[in-house]
Amino acid sequence: MTDLPQAKDARSGANTPEYSVSELSGAIRRAIEGEFGHVRLRGEISGYRGPHASGHCYFALKDDKAKIDAVIWKGSFGRLRFKPEEGMEVIAQGKLTTFPGSSKYQIVIEAIEPAGAGALMAVLEERKRKLAAEGLFDEARKKPLPFLPKVVGIVTSPTGAVIRDMLHGFNERFPTRVLLWPVRVQGEGSAAEVAAAIRGFNALSADGKVPRPDVLIVARGGGSLEDLWGFNEESVARAVAESDIPLISAVGHETDWTLIDLVADARAPTPTKAAEWAVPKYSDLIERVESFDSRQRTAMRRVLNDVRSHLKASARGLPRLADLIAMPRQRFDAVDGRLSRALLSNTRAHGTRLARTGGRLNGAPLVQKISRLDERLQTLDRRRHRALAQRLVDSRRTLDGRAALLKSLGYQSVLARGFALVRDDAGLMVRSAGSIAPGAALGIEFADGRIGVVADGTPPLDRSGRDPQIDTKPPRPKKGGRGGQGSLF
Repeated sequence: MTDLPQAKDARSGANTPEYSVSELSGAIRRAIEGEFGHVRLRGEISGYRGPHASGHCYFALKDDKAKIDAVIWKGSFGRLRFKPEEGMEVIAQGKLTTFPGSSKYQIVIEAIEPAGAGALMAVLEERKRKLAAEGLFDEARKKPLPFLPKVVGIVTSPTGAVIRDMLHGFNERFPTRVLLWPVRVQGEGSAAEVAAAIRGFNALSADGKVPRPDVLIVARGGGSLEDLWGFNEESVARAVAESDIPLISAVGHETDWTLIDLVADARAPTPTKAAEWAVPKYSDLIERVESFDSRQRTAMRRVLNDVRSHLKASARGLPRLADLIAMPRQRFDAVDGRLSRALLSNTRAHGTRLARTGGRLNGAPLVQKISRLDERLQTLDRRRHRALAQRLVDSRRTLDGRAALLKSLGYQSVLARGFALVRDDAGLMVRSAGSIAPGAALGIEFADGRIGVVADGTPPLDRSGRDPQIDTKPPRPKKGGRGGQGSLF
C-alpha cells in the first residue's frame, strides 16, 4: 500500500489542459516562428539532388556539429541569383518553421548566396573542370573570325557606356551594320537573357528581314566576381559553345575572366578591343591594297625585263641572214639548172627514139598514133614548164618570207636604224662604259662596215647624254626634235 500515494502524486497534474497532437505542433510552430522569424543561416549544402518533380528543392544545411533541413519553394527557386550545389558553403536567408508531418523544424529559404569569394571560386573551378572535360574549351572547335563582316551582332546592355564605346570604335575603323540585342548584364535573370540572345541571333535567317550577323560580341564592363557571375553560368557557356556564328567574348577588364572567355572563339581584353578585332581598319586596307598594287607592278616589270633579255639573247644567237639563205639558194639554183637540162635532154631523147621508130614503121594508123603521142608529149611539156615555173615562184616567195623574218630578228636591222655595236679586241660585245680601260682597242660596227678606235678615258655620259663634269644643265631640245635617240630596243 505504500505505492498508492506516489501514484496519486504522479496524477497530481490531472487538472492541466489537454492538447491534441495538431494543437501542440501548431503551438510549437508559432513559438519558433515568433521567436526567430527571418534568419540568416550559414552552412554547407548537403543532400542536394536538384529540383523535385514539383519544382521545389529539398536538402539540408549542416556544419561540423548540427544539421537543419531546408526547402526552397518553386517560386523562390526561379528568382535565385545563385543556384545551390552540393557541398557549397552558403548563407541562406529565410523563415524558420516546422513541418508537423514529421515533428521537425526547417528553414524555408528565400535567398541564398555563396559564403564569400572563396566559395564562388570553388564553384567556378568545379564548373571549369566539368566543361573542360566535355571539350568545350578545345582550340580545335573554335571558329575563325570573318575578315570583313557585313553585320555585327552585339549582346550587351543598351544603356551602358560599353555600347557607346563600341559604336565609336566601329565608326573610326570601318563603319558597318550593327545589331544590338539588349540584355541585363548583372543580377537575376541576366544569364538567361544572355543565353537567349545568343541563341536568338543564331536562329535568324541569312536572307530574312533582320539579317543574321557574321560575328557576335558578348560585352560588359568590369566588375567584381559577383557582378560578373551571370557570365559564369553553365547555361551561358553552353549557349556560346552551341553558336554557329563566331563569337568574341569581351566581359570585364583584361584581368577579369569568366567561363565564356574560355568557350568563345576569341577573347578580347576590353569591349573596345573586341570592336577593333571584329572589323579591319579602313586605312590599313587601303594601304595593303596599294602595297599589293605596287608589288604587282614591280613583278610585271621584272617579268617584262626578263622576257626582253631572253629575246635579246636569243636574237644574238641567230645566224646572219646571208649565211642562212646562201646554201639553200645555191642548192636551189643547182637543182634548177640540172632540172631544165634533164627535161630538155629527156625530150630530145624521146623525140629521137620516136623519129627512129617512125622511120622503121609504115602505115597511116601508125602515123596517126605517132601524131597523137607527139601532141600529148608537147602538151605534157607545156604543163611541165608551167608547173616548174609555179613551183619556183612558190619556193622563192617562201624563201623571201623567211629571209625577211630573219632580217627583222637580226641585230643588223638595229644597226640600220643608226645604232652601233662596240666590241673589244677579243671580238666580245662591250655592254657598259665602265668596263673599258683607257687606251683599250675597240671595234665599232655600223650598218655599212666596221672601224677601229682607241678609248681615250673620257668619263661616260649619263642617261641624258651629257657629261656630268662639264654641263650640269639639261640640253634644250631643238624645235621639232624628239629630244633623244631613244632605247636600242
